[in-house]
Amino acid sequence: MDMGIKGRNALVCAASKGLGKGCAMALAGEGVNLVITARGKEALEATAAEIRKAMGVRVIAVPGDITTPEGRAAALAACPQVDILVNNAGGPPPGDFRNWSREDWVKALDANMLTPIELIKATVDGMIARRFGRIVNITSGAVKLPIPELGLSNGARTGLTGFVAGLSRQTVQHNVTINGLLPGPFDTDRLRGNFIFNAQKLGKTVEELAKARAEGNPAKRFGTIEEFGAACAFLCSVHAGYITGQNLLMDGGHYPGTL
Repeated sequence: MDMGIKGRNALVCAASKGLGKGCAMALAGEGVNLVITARGKEALEATAAEIRKAMGVRVIAVPGDITTPEGRAAALAACPQVDILVNNAGGPPPGDFRNWSREDWVKALDANMLTPIELIKATVDGMIARRFGRIVNITSGAVKLPIPELGLSNGARTGLTGFVAGLSRQTVQHNVTINGLLPGPFDTDRLRGNFIFNAQKLGKTVEELAKARAEGNPAKRFGTIEEFGAACAFLCSVHAGYITGQNLLMDGGHYPGTL
């Protein structure tokens, strides 16, 4: 299927590896020109070179912290016409809420709620004027099924989801959609970090926890960044103009509910 977005311009956050990289690769495969951001310059440049070589599209790498005003300004300056925005930022660390300070909460909200909102605010009116825009927020399956040790993430990402629920109904008439992609267990550094945290707490090995988690999933495996990227590319396509304010859960069937 031709996604109909060749030649469009996308800003993809936290794209040097993991789910952000999967989205960047999939969009580039559809002929989308990219501005990609991440804090680690070396990994970001390597990803940019990889995408250029594989896909032949324009890729601009902008190292920086997208959760800061300076990081956002640099990324937006490199992509003055954002047709597609993929919001993504590393989640806050796991822990016990009794140990979290107000500063911890503010930092989580800045990264996983307020930064996406700031980027939406900076780009959505241009999308409306051009009559095309696709915004995808990478959040978490925890929005539907909270993870106890990830309370900071649960709160911040659910806040973003609630905000988008209202705004997305206002923009869709202008062919600007806003949706969420909710990853469950994907083979990423983030997942491995959670295994390390829980292994220390439970007195088990990382390998034991990973095996048990995979076998406990109806899919009997973890997701891949390629699968995640393909879903992102579809939500960004011309075929998805009637989908807005939705949250696509990608978890291999882990969530047990019907809705």
